Amino acid sequence: MKHSVFTLTALLLARLAPVHADEASNKLANPSASQAEMWSHIQRVQDLGELREMTAEWDASAPGGALRLVAIKPARYAWVTVLAPRQGWNLARRATVEAEITNRGTAPAEVMLWVVGDRGWDAVGDFATLAPGEARKFSCRLRATFPDGTPKLDPGQVKQVQVMLPKVALGAALEVRGLAAVGHEPEWTRPPGRLEAPAIEDGPPAAGRRVRHRLAGDEYTGIYCLLYLPSDWKRGVAFPVIVEYPGNIFFTPGCYSTGRPDQCVIGYGITKGKGAIWASLPFVDRANGIIAENGWGDADATADYAVRVVEEICAKFGGDRRNVALTGFSRGAIACGYIGLRNDRVASLWKGFHACQHYDGDGWNGATMDSAMERARRFAGRAVFHTDNSTEMFQPLMDMMKAETTYVRSGLGAHACAMFLDDRPSTQQLRKWFNDLVSERQP
Repeated sequence: MKHSVFTLTALLLARLAPVHADEASNKLANPSASQAEMWSHIQRVQDLGELREMTAEWDASAPGGALRLVAIKPARYAWVTVLAPRQGWNLARRATVEAEITNRGTAPAEVMLWVVGDRGWDAVGDFATLAPGEARKFSCRLRATFPDGTPKLDPGQVKQVQVMLPKVALGAALEVRGLAAVGHEPEWTRPPGRLEAPAIEDGPPAAGRRVRHRLAGDEYTGIYCLLYLPSDWKRGVAFPVIVEYPGNIFFTPGCYSTGRPDQCVIGYGITKGKGAIWASLPFVDRANGIIAENGWGDADATADYAVRVVEEICAKFGGDRRNVALTGFSRGAIACGYIGLRNDRVASLWKGFHACQHYDGDGWNGATMDSAMERARRFAGRAVFHTDNSTEMFQPLMDMMKAETTYVRSGLGAHACAMFLDDRPSTQQLRKWFNDLVSERQP
């Protein structure tokens, strides 16, 4: 009899569990409500997403729920993420995402509230410095745009809300209450021609899938790349390869950059998912077995990693060794020269470079112009394409590389990669450049 009671209880709990997971989505579906709670699917701390350099306490008994956070050590960044419920948040007709945040620490605290997009969409945020004991309503505009009017976010593709502290002091403490979607807007519609990057999955590579991929020996480390086989991929057919590096971890009112290969989108924007294999690479910290989100990690190991990935793609997945291009954003753009030309072996891989908003020689983190000139001598490719870079600064390097060089301005007006997922003239020109590059016959 006792066994039957326990069985019945377990069945009832199993039936009720999905209700909690979808509760936030159901509440948001009510278009008449002026605001809708966004974290009713959170029942305990374990339901949260990533906790970085913080401890968290979830108080479900507080009206609207309360999240209490304490920094565990000084750090460049600390954060907690509230993941979307299983069926997502229905934000397509909402105006803002809001929360009340109180500084419970003893020193002033810089605070950021982010609403973070998925599938290549960017993020929108609100930012303030709070005095000890000060509370403020943070409000993230879901229809925020880049300076040229390009939407930062698709409200229907939001993966998480993120509460962040930059420049973290030990013992910094926050209390977050009332996370909600607020206000009304007309139904959001996607701009014509706007691409969405493929979802990131675990599992074996396959046509049309973007998967986390580990080289042999990295299975039990935090080091991985992302590998995308195009939707028209077939075994036994040769495909050009695009290798891409991300920017640094960097969060400011004008930039949301995680420093991880997951945020790469340029390769997909160039190909629209067809006709080329795309690999998003990390900067490698071998000593700690992790991805270096800032800086080069171990620069020599990072260059070696690129060689191994390209060789594996060509050996196992039909990559065309004669048609490999390297691209990157910000730190990743500098890496085209700083990593991509680091030694003769890695330099031999590339037929062309595309650099967005920086390039080797601009002085960042050891990438001096004199050392870049030495690296430039190793370039054995054909052409270089620059997006939002200075002709005056970088043309001497291009002359040393003896490369056919193209410079374009995207017009986005921000330190970001959103322009590569739409059909603006600079992106169309980049796509043509790549197609021409990989169509050229070898001498």
